[in-house]
Amino acid sequence: MTIQDLTRRIGEMVRERGRNGYEIETPLSDLILVECDAPTVFEASVYRPVVCLILQGEKETVIGDRSVTFHEGQSLIVSYDLPVVSRVTRASRQNPYRAIVFFLDLELLLEVETELGRDAPEATGDHALCAGESSEEFVEVLARYFALCNDPVEAKILAPLLRKEIHYRVLMAAHGGMLRRVLRQDSHANRISKAIEQIRRQFRESLAVPELAKTAGMSSSSFYEHFRTITGTTPLQYQKDMRLMEAKRLISTQGMTVSSTAFRVGYESSTQFSREYARKFGKPPRSDLARG
Repeated sequence: MTIQDLTRRIGEMVRERGRNGYEIETPLSDLILVECDAPTVFEASVYRPVVCLILQGEKETVIGDRSVTFHEGQSLIVSYDLPVVSRVTRASRQNPYRAIVFFLDLELLLEVETELGRDAPEATGDHALCAGESSEEFVEVLARYFALCNDPVEAKILAPLLRKEIHYRVLMAAHGGMLRRVLRQDSHANRISKAIEQIRRQFRESLAVPELAKTAGMSSSSFYEHFRTITGTTPLQYQKDMRLMEAKRLISTQGMTVSSTAFRVGYESSTQFSREYARKFGKPPRSDLARG
């Protein structure tokens, strides 16, 4: 199946089921569709490890000082949990931005990588966000997986097989090198992934970079350098972004007050929190509270 065929089928599903917002859930828990009919402003979110195939339009994703722009036929592979800002840069009513997002299972990736053994490609790649051209084989297996949305009986039997093939195609992709590095035990990428997990679990607490470096088995300077090279940001900025993302969720969905939210996510000063929130999201936290 071609990109055009998959684009048409996804458009048909969106029209049949209706679209309420930017993302459209599917019966498959690890697959979502994305569609919008106009360019968007930068919005902050946390990317989990995913592969995102653009079928139509163009998108820009930024973390720290690294920016990746990708368009139809290309896919973005995200190797870590990352706080990013992103925007759709090309979309219209006649040709909406349309993409399909598949959430990666790191345990299944490790299983496939282990089975590959010496046949696995070299673990190259320096960045947690990598875009590249999608192979025909990857597009075809993703299309077959998407087709299972319409047949729960086939999904029950075939989904595990196709899911494994998708992970295989992602690992074999030219821009899947960072994923392969993450899976290699004792690699710098693997050590950084463990540090990221620790920051995510403890983002409300004071961050001691030397302790993180010790956990990763690196000197502080080496840890800082590898962290910034891989993620495009620093450990402290990563923690700050995680705090602000959680704060936005608490304010907009749970109606928490600004001061309560500030202390909840780890800030000692609500004034500093409000200042950094406005710098991150372009508006003060009270504006999200009023709208929530």
